[in-house]
Amino acid sequence: MKIRRDVGVPSKHVSDFRRLHHRCYNTSCKMKDFDAWNEKKKQVNERSDAPFCHARELWWCSLGLNVGSEQDGSGGEYRRPVLILKGLSAATSLVIPLTTSTRRHPLRPAVGLVDGKDASALLSQMRVIDTKRLVRKIGYLDKDTFRNIRNAAKGML
Repeated sequence: MKIRRDVGVPSKHVSDFRRLHHRCYNTSCKMKDFDAWNEKKKQVNERSDAPFCHARELWWCSLGLNVGSEQDGSGGEYRRPVLILKGLSAATSLVIPLTTSTRRHPLRPAVGLVDGKDASALLSQMRVIDTKRLVRKIGYLDKDTFRNIRNAAKGML
């Protein structure tokens, strides 16, 4: 039986695999290129100058390609803006990825303009990252909006 390298399943089962195991939420559906992200992730990991960050800051972050419905970065650098919810140590932070999607949901509170685009926080995608993933500081979120998002995150627990 011939195995297709790009999806790791027998060729005759590729269409079944895509139908059953790959969710598509838009018309530009394609398989994730984990190998390309893995090469980029090696570069991120080798970085020696991890930035220091504070709560309320907005950063571009190399989130990479993730499994299933976990939020991915986008573009060739696999980046996405994130909100720093809390610094956990000098090397790790709790972040909330941001989206420009207009789909409204209680777990997607608006944060306002981020790099010129309306953005919302993806509370359901909150995660701990190594600060080596942080690429460029965008700015700060205003105190009232941050407090609302922090309270909504606490309410999820």
